[in-house]
This record gives sequence, structure tokens and C-alpha cells, in this order.
Amino acid sequence: MLLAAAGCGLTSGSPMVDDVKPGTVGKGRPLEGADLTVTSKEFTEQLILGAIMGIAFQAAGADVLDRTGIQGSIGAREAVKGGDADAMYEYTGTAWITYLGNSDPITDPRRQWDAVRKADADNGLTWLPPAALNNTYALAMNESNVKKYGTKSLSDVAALAKSDPKAVTVCVEGEFANRADGLPGMQKKYGMKLPAGNITQMDTGIIYTQARKGSCTYGEVFTTDGRIKAMNLTPMADDKRFFPNYNAAPEVNSKTLKKYPEIADVLAPVTEKLDNKVAQDLNAKVDVDGRDPHEVAKDWMVAEGFVRE
Repeated sequence: MLLAAAGCGLTSGSPMVDDVKPGTVGKGRPLEGADLTVTSKEFTEQLILGAIMGIAFQAAGADVLDRTGIQGSIGAREAVKGGDADAMYEYTGTAWITYLGNSDPITDPRRQWDAVRKADADNGLTWLPPAALNNTYALAMNESNVKKYGTKSLSDVAALAKSDPKAVTVCVEGEFANRADGLPGMQKKYGMKLPAGNITQMDTGIIYTQARKGSCTYGEVFTTDGRIKAMNLTPMADDKRFFPNYNAAPEVNSKTLKKYPEIADVLAPVTEKLDNKVAQDLNAKVDVDGRDPHEVAKDWMVAEGFVRE
């Protein structure tokens, strides 16, 4: 069923027709004559990253088919794995835990990437070097609650939960509320025991607005989300390094990379530039300002000098 869903997700697609020329990326047009399909998941950051990848390929001379926006976590990966797509930006922690079935994350981000790279080699997937961009979980609170409670880390939150149990209310997604690398594991790691009545499950977008209003003291957020800055939310430091590393890295079909090894050099400088600040800024342009993800990606590629119009 998962494979069928992945296939269904790829029944549509359209050529990328950005009028871009090589800047610091794509000099000599090393992908001239290549037909490449890029894919992504459906949320904002993934749409932006998919567009960034496709624009880089175009500047390097490739004809690119845009099949970004696949629903669910596994569909886009299966498309790359099965050869229905050639490449995407995927997250190391997602691969290690969700796809490869490991229960314990690796705390060092480079070692986490290397473990995923080695494991996925047998699946026909090649992981290129990762970005600093780490889209992991955090709990965040609004400015008034920061002043009221003064917590800066999850250890502080755990201490507050013991001293004033009613103060620690959390808004989380249903998935986060039940995943081992989500709320249950976090409580275990930090020694929290939140009453069920202190936990409210809701959709992602609502969590940010409720945390901003203070309807819940802490809201589950993603560390690269542009709404953190726009809504003046403060994430709590994961001082015991519980949450997995979710560094974005190019995941490429190994047969495609063997045919077009130049892909690695085309993507390397772009990936190296991606960090949490860049991701927050780009994501905010879509989620806060209402701009189109593809145009946001293109503007950034031009502004950084990677491509020229």
C-alpha cells in the first residue's frame, strides 16, 4: 500500500522552467542532457528544498521534472528508492528511526549521517554530505511566559513540572504525543510526569498560535520553522540532547548518481549554506508572508549567487 501510494503521488508533475544560468553553481553545465526528477514531502520546508535542488540542476544544464509535494513521510523516499524520482532532501533522523527502524538516535550529527549513509547503501540510496540545517523538535513558549517562569531548557521545564505541576501545559501534535522520539521519550529522559490533562493534542499550525497566546505554556515546534521568530517564541534548549538530529541532506538514487556523478559537486555548496537561520527565514516568507515556495527558493539561489537569471 505504501508503494502504491508513492506511485500515485508521482502520477503528476511538471517541468521546471526557471530561466536560470550558472552562477557559482553549475559552471560548465556538467548536467547538460540529463533528465532528472526531484521530489519532496508536502510541507513548506520540503517544498522549498525541492525547488532549490531543481533550480541547481537546471543551472547545471539538466531538464528537471518537478514532482515535489508528496503526501506522507515515506512516499517521496520510496520514489527515490524505486527510481521514480532521482533525488530529494531528506532528514537523517527520519531515515534512521522511521525508515531504518532504529529506536536510539545517534547524538553526534555527523555520526548519525554516516550511519544512515552506510545503512541505506544497501537500499540503492546514496546520501551526500549533510547541511547544518537541523529540523528537530523543541518546546517553545511566548515572551510573557518566559518572563513569568524563566525556563531556558527542558531540564528547567522538568523542574517546574515538579514544583508547580499546573504551570506546565503543553500543546502537541498527535504523532509527537505518541512517538518514542517525541513526548513520551522526552518525559522519560527528563524525569517528567505530566498529567494527561496538561497535554492537548492539535494540528501543527494551531500549536504556534496557541503558544503565542499563552493558551498552553509550551508548544511543540520545529526548530527551523519561520513562525518561531515571527511569533516571538523562545525554544527550550534540549540540554540532555534527547531529540534526534534531523539534518537535511541530499538523498540520491544510487544508479542516477553513478550515471551523473556531477550531481554531488552541483549540490555541495548549496547544502553547505543551509542552516537553521536560513531555513527559518525562507520558511517564514511562505508561512508568514504567504509567498510561493518555489519563488522563495529561486530568489534565495539568485541572492546567494548560486544561479543567475
